[in-house]
Amino acid sequence: MKRRDLLKALAAIAPVTVAGRVWAAPATEARLLVVFLRGAYDAANVLVPISSDFYYNARPTLGIARPDAGNPNAALSLGADWGLHPALRDSILPLWGKREVAFIPFAGTGDDLTRSHFETQDTIELGQSVGGSRDYRSGFMSRLAAELTRAKPISFTEQLPLVFRGKAQIPNIGINSVGRPGVDDRQAQLIQSMYAHDSLASAVSEGFRVRDDVYKSISQEMMAANRGAVSPRGFELSARRIGRLMREQFNLGFVDVGGWDTHVNQGAATGYLADRLGELGRALAGFSEEIGPAGWRDTVVVVISEFGRTFRENGDRGTDHGHGSVYWVMGGGINGGRILGEQVKVSQASLFQNRDYPVLTDYRAMFAGLFQRMYGLDGTAVQRIFAGVHPAELGLV
Repeated sequence: MKRRDLLKALAAIAPVTVAGRVWAAPATEARLLVVFLRGAYDAANVLVPISSDFYYNARPTLGIARPDAGNPNAALSLGADWGLHPALRDSILPLWGKREVAFIPFAGTGDDLTRSHFETQDTIELGQSVGGSRDYRSGFMSRLAAELTRAKPISFTEQLPLVFRGKAQIPNIGINSVGRPGVDDRQAQLIQSMYAHDSLASAVSEGFRVRDDVYKSISQEMMAANRGAVSPRGFELSARRIGRLMREQFNLGFVDVGGWDTHVNQGAATGYLADRLGELGRALAGFSEEIGPAGWRDTVVVVISEFGRTFRENGDRGTDHGHGSVYWVMGGGINGGRILGEQVKVSQASLFQNRDYPVLTDYRAMFAGLFQRMYGLDGTAVQRIFAGVHPAELGLV
């Protein structure tokens, strides 16, 4: 194996424990997982504005019916103004009842109006102002890790995402594609001996250790499944694996989930989007189960997407690229069961450019406020993560 190939291989598994300044928070064992729904999910059909007649006029085939105990396809009431998609009845609604999930409507990128998947995903992951010059070597979760002591970050992705790019090496691993290591123990020892006196010795050694730990953890899971238990699929399986790894080894994670770009035949209470939401809900509920009650109390999960979708349905029974979205914040210790952030009545007059939800809570302000409360970061530290941003106090934790 050539040195160049080895470095490339280890880039995906090289672990790091980031030595930061001070883990000043009261919750010293806090864990954070950011779930990025790539493709811009249709937030208006997840957190349904049930008190808005305009919603039902704008979505004659895609609208979710108002709450009705006798209708299994109706929205699930979260209060007078909002309902939840029925596909989340058995997964997210119970967490809402336990005040372990909160929703933030009208959230997103206040200064990115491109409606481009790639540009806006970059904007969010970098966490930098759109107006200035961008540093593509500095993602906001990497900057967060640098502010913390004992942070053990990991990205559950095939490639290291922008959000974790920075000065420190962050491990990444495609959680759905983990198999028996291609380099056996004997080869691993030979490679480590090659780098024994090199500056990369520690990274190489630790890289193999993380690879082996992850494979061992997942192998145990596969053995359990072979006893005849029903095997979860897709992201549900990934989320359970992530829960196990974050319970035992990591406390700062990122994962992305694709397939949310629903221009055609999106479906309403049933159909494509409903199926994806059902899987997402089961995945997140499964994560909370796998990480365990003690771990869940110290964990915050934030679900985001690059932007929302057009409020009116299009001619193909789908929705197009929009602006404002709805973020989810979950965890056993959060102050949930609430709809948070600045809000407006959902009507034609309140739409941004007469087509989309507006952005009233900027993603950087939301994360800045959350980090401040979770980790006890002072204003200077927050500014190193999100320069020029005033943290939003949403009372999440």
